[in-house]
Amino acid sequence: MTTNAFAAGAYAAIQNIGAKGAPKIAPAAQAGGSNFTSLLSSTLESVGEAGRRADGQAMAVAGGKANVVDVVTAVAESETALQTLVAVRDRVISAYEEIMRMQI
Repeated sequence: MTTNAFAAGAYAAIQNIGAKGAPKIAPAAQAGGSNFTSLLSSTLESVGEAGRRADGQAMAVAGGKANVVDVVTAVAESETALQTLVAVRDRVISAYEEIMRMQI
């Protein structure tokens, strides 16, 4: 049975997956969900990479080395990726809350 403290710790770990020095997921939790963990890590990394690309394009246009259309495209891709990530996070939290309300 999952406790609220365990769930809060897992959520905190997921928020910090892309950060350096992030806490590692416990081996017991990782045994059944290693594919989900790698999928989540790669998704978070791709969202971060989209943000870094948008920042790089903005800096390049400020230096006169890039086209404004490229900047707008990179920012739009970054915004879409972030909105998708937030929507998925909201659905996961909603599903968790529904599971916690279920009678055993």
